[in-house]
Amino acid sequence: MGLSHHTATVDVRERLAVPEAEWQIAAERLCECAAISEAAVLSTCNRFEVYIVADHPFKAIQEVVAHLSSRSGLSVTELRKHLFMLTEDEASWHLMRVSAGLDSLVIGEGQILSQVKKCYELASDADGHAGKILQRLLNNAVSAGKRVRSETGIAKGAVSISSAAVELAEMKAVPDLDLPLKDAKVCILGAGKMSRLLVQHLLSRGVADITIVNRSIGRAEELAKMFPDASLHIKLLDSMIESVATSDIIFTSTAASAPILTKDMLTPALDPLRRSIVIDISVPRNVSDDVAEIDNMFSYNVDDLKAVVAKNQARRRRLMLEAEDLLREELATFNNWHNSLGCIPAISKLQQRAESIRQDEMDRVKGKLSDLSASELKAVEQLSKGIINKMLHSPMVHLRGLADLEERTQTLKNIEALFKL
Repeated sequence: MGLSHHTATVDVRERLAVPEAEWQIAAERLCECAAISEAAVLSTCNRFEVYIVADHPFKAIQEVVAHLSSRSGLSVTELRKHLFMLTEDEASWHLMRVSAGLDSLVIGEGQILSQVKKCYELASDADGHAGKILQRLLNNAVSAGKRVRSETGIAKGAVSISSAAVELAEMKAVPDLDLPLKDAKVCILGAGKMSRLLVQHLLSRGVADITIVNRSIGRAEELAKMFPDASLHIKLLDSMIESVATSDIIFTSTAASAPILTKDMLTPALDPLRRSIVIDISVPRNVSDDVAEIDNMFSYNVDDLKAVVAKNQARRRRLMLEAEDLLREELATFNNWHNSLGCIPAISKLQQRAESIRQDEMDRVKGKLSDLSASELKAVEQLSKGIINKMLHSPMVHLRGLADLEERTQTLKNIEALFKL
């Protein structure tokens, strides 16, 4: 269950956004719902999704919707307009596509794979809330994403959120500022991975005047060291408003949970005749809605990247069909394993029954084997076990391979009747 750039605008997505450091806590809250036995959370700038295992899906959906409504402050009616809900194969298939970058705003982008991998790692560790089923599904999804990236060309030359943001700036610089991008003074708020990618793409377009504003000087300096040939200016947050006021283009990419730029903050500092662009690629947003009301300041966010991304996607959409063939193989692998879980009780009973018969027969003939040495008795013991294992191997493999639920159920009944389990 969840919402994404397909179903909700950024102002709705940010109401449910969860920092990576809190994914486990969010999953724990979901597992407090009586109907839910396993849970994992994935929250990025373009999606918020929860993966759950539940014996009673309808009850679980009700509990999750109520929880998300309470958390977001949105009514259940309003929330349902934006939520998607998928079960069984459709849910597994969706996660595979997400991991492979096929459901992303930027088709084929690679960051989502690392985010799904992190979701798997957090959900599977000692403080996680994924059990046997979710751990296996998330692991398969990561494998699927890796296969798509390595075995198809879908990721080759793929645009990212950061490169799309720079392209948007390039598109808007002349009409909004009457200034080419390469001549603009650029300010980036934040010094994380997205900011690093912004710097990389700006430098590739010839931008020379770039200022990094960050809470800690250390992280900003680490970013600057990655570009030794560039002259990046480093400033702390107490210089943020001044840096914004003297820049032509401002990118925001911080982990702040509330806007760090508002109309009231900026208006006193801005030259009313100076035009500028602010592009916010954070979720939750770093830039308040009212910034768009400031004269000569042009404000954009992640939802405005769709037009930029659309023109770059035609080739990758053709490659999606190839990628989905690989995903079907991975989905079949997971489904075969998942289906085999229903056979485990019968297989266990069959093994116990066979072992009981073997042990009874060994006890019955032990008196006749008194002349054998300890090593010879051990060899007879191993021989009897080997015979049993080989006899059971084929029926157990057959059971695990039955994909059709009706056929599997009938076969289980037949085996239980034949062997009096």
